[in-house]
Amino acid sequence: MVINKELLQLRKKIAEKRPEFVRQESWRYKKLASNWRKPKGKDNKMRKQVSGVPRLVKVGYKGPRISRGLHPSGYNDVLVFNTRDLTKIDPMKDAVRIAHGVGNKKRIEIVTEATKLKIKILNPGKIEAKKLPEKVETKPKKEAEAKVETKPKKEAEAKVETKPKKEAEAKGKKEVKGKSSRKKVAKS
Repeated sequence: MVINKELLQLRKKIAEKRPEFVRQESWRYKKLASNWRKPKGKDNKMRKQVSGVPRLVKVGYKGPRISRGLHPSGYNDVLVFNTRDLTKIDPMKDAVRIAHGVGNKKRIEIVTEATKLKIKILNPGKIEAKKLPEKVETKPKKEAEAKVETKPKKEAEAKVETKPKKEAEAKGKKEVKGKSSRKKVAKS
């Protein structure tokens, strides 16, 4: 990690002193959101910086330039979509954030590749490098077919026929009958 912890602590200290900037009279009207808008009125007290009125946004409230825009861990936050994006990353300065649209299969690939390259992952989710299954080599098709053929066909057919036909037929009849058939049964 290139950035000192001291710079991150300094950034945090400055951020604590920074006031919460609000839109003028947002506290007065419900229709106005509190998010910042620059006051532009001719006689506006906030623009004139009258005491007792919320502060204006100014350059002086910025944090240290070196630590600006960093993740709290001190790394640069880099968004990654696939394993090819990992080649551009410096493990000493950058940390990886996997894009939210990436599926589970590709996410596992990215996590395994990042752990090999010793890159920090900011959002691995439930996937951890230690718990990832190693790639299992698939056996040749001939061996797989031989194991499948060892089971007798009679056993496989017996398992399929274990479902009683009456239950299957009864379910089919219930779906077809509907409300009208129930009324006939109730009357007779």
